[in-house]
Amino acid sequence: MKNFFNQTDTMEILSRIDKLSPNSRAQWGKMDVAQMLAHCSSFHDIAMGNTFPPRGWLGIFIGTFVKPMFYNDKPPARNMSTIPTIMIVEEKEFETEKVKLKQKIVTFQSNGPEKCTSHPHPFFGKLTPEQWGKGLYKHLDHHLNQFGV
Repeated sequence: MKNFFNQTDTMEILSRIDKLSPNSRAQWGKMDVAQMLAHCSSFHDIAMGNTFPPRGWLGIFIGTFVKPMFYNDKPPARNMSTIPTIMIVEEKEFETEKVKLKQKIVTFQSNGPEKCTSHPHPFFGKLTPEQWGKGLYKHLDHHLNQFGV
């Protein structure tokens, strides 16, 4: 499984982000490309310990049991629900969001596992840095596939 703590995997994702344009269209879902970039950036904020969304009741009850779906090799389902605090519905500026996300990806990778949050994921609960690295990669890969890159 690819992982953001691996520099080669990080460079691959950054290259794919560079293939996006303001005109990139989603193959599924409701977000436009700028909203998707902002959504992924907000998810990185959680992994880096910059934001701390509360755990919902569903995650508390089943999150631990389904946690491997966050970091395994199986692609996530299209149109899966998301953490309410990172659901982006307002209009965003493409270039600004692209730069922010790329900076956060580089920071996360260069900070290494020791700077990864120890705060629980709002749905899946406690994750190791390795699980965060794989899950972040899987999440961003999913959204880049959504936009055809």
